[in-house]
Amino acid sequence: MTNTTNEGGASPQRLPAAPGEVLLLHNPNCSKSRATKAVLEQAGVAFAERLYLEDPLGPDELAEVGKRLGKVAREWVRSGQGEYGEAGLDANSGDEAHFAAMVAAPILMERPVVLTADAARIGRPPIAVLELFGDE
Repeated sequence: MTNTTNEGGASPQRLPAAPGEVLLLHNPNCSKSRATKAVLEQAGVAFAERLYLEDPLGPDELAEVGKRLGKVAREWVRSGQGEYGEAGLDANSGDEAHFAAMVAAPILMERPVVLTADAARIGRPPIAVLELFGDE
C-alpha cells in the first residue's frame, strides 16, 4: 500500500486527478479522521495524505471538493466552531464566503474527506468512505 504524507517540506499533495488516485484530507487530532484512515488501511486502499491544517486548501481546491462531494459549502463546514461566527458566516452565506473562511481557518472544513478523481465522501461515519470504492 502506498501511503504518503506531506511532511518535512515535501511538495503539497494535490487533489486526485487520475483514476486510482486517492487522497485523505486528514487531521490526526480528530478521532473520526484517525478512524477513517484505519478503514482505508484495513481495506487495502492506497492513498496519499494531506494534513490540511498544515497545508490548507485554496479556494479553487475547496470548490472542487464541494463539487466532488455534491454539496454546497455550508453543508460541509463546521458551523459549531468559534471561527465560523468570527468569520461572520451564517446559513445564508454563499460558497465564496465559506471558502474564504475555510482558507483563513482550515479547522472549519468538515473532516475527514476522502477524494478520488471524480468523487469524495466525508468520513462520518468513517466506513462511509468505502462507498467510493464500489463493493468494498
